[in-house]
Amino acid sequence: MTGGATDVTGGATGAAREAITAGRATLGIELGSTRIKACLIGPDHVPVATGSHAWENDLLDGVWTYSLDDVWAGLQASVAALAADVEQRYGVRLTTLAGLGVSAMMHGYMAFDADGELLVPFRTWRNTSTGRAAAELTDLFGFNVPLRWSVAHYYQAVLDHEEHVPQVASLTTLAGYVHRRLTGRDVLGVGDASGMFPIDPATHDYDATMLARFDELVSPRRPGLRLRDLLPEVLVAGQEAGTLTEEGAALLDPTGALRAGVPVCPPEGDAGTGMVATNSVAPRTGNVSAGTSIFAMVVLEKPLRRVHHELDVVTTPAGDLVAMVHCNNGASELNAWAGLLGELLAATGRPTEPDDVFRALFRAALDGDADGGGLLAYNYLAGEPITGLDEGRPLVVRTPGSRLTLANFARTQIYGVFGTLALGMRVLAAEDVALDAMFAHGGMFRTEGVAQRLLAAAIGAPVAVGETAGDGGAWGIAVLAAYAAAGSGQDLGTYLAERVFADARLDVVEPAAADEEGFAAYLERYAAGLAVERAATQAL
Repeated sequence: MTGGATDVTGGATGAAREAITAGRATLGIELGSTRIKACLIGPDHVPVATGSHAWENDLLDGVWTYSLDDVWAGLQASVAALAADVEQRYGVRLTTLAGLGVSAMMHGYMAFDADGELLVPFRTWRNTSTGRAAAELTDLFGFNVPLRWSVAHYYQAVLDHEEHVPQVASLTTLAGYVHRRLTGRDVLGVGDASGMFPIDPATHDYDATMLARFDELVSPRRPGLRLRDLLPEVLVAGQEAGTLTEEGAALLDPTGALRAGVPVCPPEGDAGTGMVATNSVAPRTGNVSAGTSIFAMVVLEKPLRRVHHELDVVTTPAGDLVAMVHCNNGASELNAWAGLLGELLAATGRPTEPDDVFRALFRAALDGDADGGGLLAYNYLAGEPITGLDEGRPLVVRTPGSRLTLANFARTQIYGVFGTLALGMRVLAAEDVALDAMFAHGGMFRTEGVAQRLLAAAIGAPVAVGETAGDGGAWGIAVLAAYAAAGSGQDLGTYLAERVFADARLDVVEPAAADEEGFAAYLERYAAGLAVERAATQAL
């Protein structure tokens, strides 16, 4: 990637204006857990404008969900904000594009009838009600099927005799749903598809043997069912995935400025776009994405030896195998504490911008004891499958001998975000999976040198952060859209290395011995203290 990130001045302004006017810019949109973000990039892959919209999931009748009305309102708001940014920066309207891509949080359950109507509210990745289904399918396939995967949700609905099951005509993900409405094509990028059903790395399609086993399993309850008929077509990065229709253009931009006919790349999940955004699609590379959830992706050189419930096996957007450590709970609890401290400052007559509160909190963490001073923090707002918890209760725990200081509290809260992830990464290390470097992205890494340093200690590997650490998946899907539009014939890894990241500036932090020792001591207490977390879910 050449040049800077989002600040565009001088000659770059004129070049960006010309690219936008000529329709040579590419738009990526990602529906994340707390924010829908749009990112416009120029032909050099540098962001030239952004727009975003905040949203939150709802807990309705025990189900974590987002309404479809909120999906479209949020998409329109983020695109409108981006269009306003374009006009403010360059004095032109955004009317056409070289390419477009949509990404979203992976997994979950979206079931539609033959008319394309959603049969039950969208069940997000955060729901943990599929324990029986996931366990039975894991045994049947000899392949770990996590609780949040679409096939687990569908099979659980079959087991529970849910009324909507006979009407299901199609299943897809959130990104697949949006793409279908924008283009009329029922397709999915292979990375996102790998969170619906296991992928055969040889064919880059759903595993045929496992599909047959599933159909046989459900035949007493659903005679004649072919699960393959319910699933989207699988595409790899760079393949043709449709164009923006008139209806789709109107859905994104009700003002009518955005024109139809734009080529749209295969829709991907946030894990895949995170790999692209951090140039970690080659074996022995990996990335950590920290948001409402936190997950690590490590591209494998060979299949894992055993099935591990802590590890998903998914793919890159090009279809290569990836081991994924997915934790349902990420930075939300840390955000809540930062908000509380901001309220305290405001109450003392010193109102402070949220970003400044975060910076102060993070910088304080560097002065904390290496092991957190004996404090423990559990960020479990939701259940956490890796540690066997169906529900969560956020906790801060200390003993009479703990050192309760702001620095230790801050350090412990950051450690808490990485705790479950570290447990999963230790399983991966036991498989002798080689990792040369871990790339990190997400809002946690905007404060230079703090979360990055502590993550390096947590996983025992160098952690790199680049210029787009805060832009993340929206930039990643914009790059995938540019890759598809280029039609260069290069494989994705070569395209990223030579055309996107050739001049990228990376800040790499090696794990410090003192931090590693401190985090190891913390993690030992953290694992033992899970008994307290389990008791809290039963008592509260």
